[in-house]
Amino acid sequence: MPLVALTIALSAFLLFLVQPIIAKQILPWFGGTSAVWTTCMVFFQSVLLGGYAYAHALTSRASPRNQARVHMALLAASLAFLPIVAREALKPGGEEDAALSILWLLAATIGLPYFLLSSTGPLLQRWIAHRFPEKTVYRLFALSNFGSLAGLLAFPFLIEPFAPSVTQAHAWSAVYAVFALACAFTAWQAQRALAARAGVPLAAAAGAAPTADAAPTPGEYALWLALSALGSVLLLAATSHITQNIASVPFLWVLPLTLYLLTFVLAFEGRGGRGWYERRWWLFPTLLLVVAMSWGLSASRGVLDIGVAVPLYCAGLFFACMFCHGELAHAKPAPRYLTHFYLTLSAGGALGGMAVGLLAPRVFAGYFELPLALFALAALASGLSWQAVRSARGGATAEHSGRRLTADHMLLGPALVAALASAYSGWHYLDFVKEGTIVMQRSFYGTLRVRETGSGEQQVRRLLHGVILHGEQFTQAEDRLEPGTYYARSSGIGLAIAAKQAKGPVKLGFVGLGVGTLSAYGRAGDQLRFYELDPQVIGVAQRHFTFLGSTQATLDFEIGDARLSLEREFKRGGPRGYDVLAIDAFSSDSIPVHLITREAIDLYARHVAPDGIIAIHISNRFLDLKPVLANIAQAAGLSARLVSDSPEDDRSASSTDWVLLARDAQVLDDPRIAGRAEPLAPVAGFSLWTDQFNNLLDVLKSRPFDELKSLLGVS
Repeated sequence: MPLVALTIALSAFLLFLVQPIIAKQILPWFGGTSAVWTTCMVFFQSVLLGGYAYAHALTSRASPRNQARVHMALLAASLAFLPIVAREALKPGGEEDAALSILWLLAATIGLPYFLLSSTGPLLQRWIAHRFPEKTVYRLFALSNFGSLAGLLAFPFLIEPFAPSVTQAHAWSAVYAVFALACAFTAWQAQRALAARAGVPLAAAAGAAPTADAAPTPGEYALWLALSALGSVLLLAATSHITQNIASVPFLWVLPLTLYLLTFVLAFEGRGGRGWYERRWWLFPTLLLVVAMSWGLSASRGVLDIGVAVPLYCAGLFFACMFCHGELAHAKPAPRYLTHFYLTLSAGGALGGMAVGLLAPRVFAGYFELPLALFALAALASGLSWQAVRSARGGATAEHSGRRLTADHMLLGPALVAALASAYSGWHYLDFVKEGTIVMQRSFYGTLRVRETGSGEQQVRRLLHGVILHGEQFTQAEDRLEPGTYYARSSGIGLAIAAKQAKGPVKLGFVGLGVGTLSAYGRAGDQLRFYELDPQVIGVAQRHFTFLGSTQATLDFEIGDARLSLEREFKRGGPRGYDVLAIDAFSSDSIPVHLITREAIDLYARHVAPDGIIAIHISNRFLDLKPVLANIAQAAGLSARLVSDSPEDDRSASSTDWVLLARDAQVLDDPRIAGRAEPLAPVAGFSLWTDQFNNLLDVLKSRPFDELKSLLGVS
């Protein structure tokens, strides 16, 4: 039994750990966009579902001996995939369909090992269920989720800071080989035990009185599917709302996922395997939090600030998922139907993920999944409470029936109130989101909103992605075409462009469009190229802001990830010869790391003229990227200067930090730059960021949860 428990926990640990390990390996190959991780998640969820289906089919149709033989053979075959290092031969050339390339690469690199890890939990539990009384075998599901939780926290805090990607892959592969041996030994022992007790009912083998295990009804399957899908939707919707609409804090996404996994542990563990969930104690506070969260969605930021919002939505997510997973734990079937149960749970989780990740961006203009999920939770709670009332009326004894009926009636009322309140608040949430909004549209990359505030000379129009400002423009002021925000003439990019324009027409490249503010620097004869990931941003900037339409320079746009675009351009036509190449992609908490590695800087250097300047915008509330660029500059033989700008007399300008890089230090000694710039010295002991090794923990201005505590006002 200790070996079985360890094998299940280890499989879950490796399952969660391999996801960031392999995704980080291939990130630079496909542009480092959020689409890479989303496509990876489609693969992971699909293979997880396949693993559960395999466990169900194997234990349902094969004899004990053949079950062990098949699984041991697959474990042996999976060792051929080791080590899990993505081969250069699988690297895309740029013309392939990126999503299909990612799916093929993952299948060829980790396909069979991931498939077998996915099947381990339900398979081993089914094999040894006869050794557990009643339904206590499901405690191993809690252990599995604890292993997943350990894997989740281990990678960003214990593994990534200390090992490059290749070392991570080799270490994981070595541990997987140990797992394969342990799992094979367990399979061999299990088939002997199953063969010895062929025909003996599970309950009798466990020492309990034999019972007739009724097959789950279609209604029970539907309930399992709904609860599992709702938990998945709540997790993803709440995480998006917290990280994009409330606080853009690094690693904050870890907190909701930790709470989600913890609810699985609590729901399926404790008190003899019956879990810690009791509807009469958990449902009422859950409904109160549903109402509070619904109200919070429609409240203005002045009423519901971050100090209230983050605790509210984290607590609400915990209780909501405890309701979903607790109800699942109470509805679990007899052990002989264990794989049916897990297969349905896996299907529900996949459906929930696809609903939020694939369907919602194509159906909704904004992040409306959370209010809909809250209403669905309250409606489901109402349905379960009503079902309980009906069941209590037919109880075995009048006294027992009366107690249950009273308790269930007490829950039914609040559930109905919560459903109505969430629907009402959801409607007002739509009005709140639309307030002051000129346009709101959503794509694979997120929701873009153009909002207008103020009046007269002070009327300003802003482009927002969640809580991140991507540019603004005064609409009626005489200086509305003057570059502002992060691109004022006194900023690092403003000084670099001025230095080059003093010598004649210039060729400028900009990574990141925003509202097109940088095009305000364009003069007749200048050539400007913008590299923009999201094609919707280009349309918004052209239709709702006037910078692009007013410039005298020649403009063109390259859609897609900037690094991939620059690599393809170099292969096809050589260097672009930019006088200034500006990289503006690091203002949020989730920065595209592949754009700030040694390999990326080398690529930028190839595309600028011999006396050209690479300008990198590193203004960031949470991350200090100065040591990253200082050490890369030293390794690449580039001179580095920091320009910090804090304008006080310009109403439209923001405080900024820009790092200017050049091959020749004399380029940065230009009088327009030298008086405002300071040398950026390398930092001893700081690691050199490459595609293989980079770690955000090294550049946090404070620990992630210290920053959150500060925002919440917690000492």
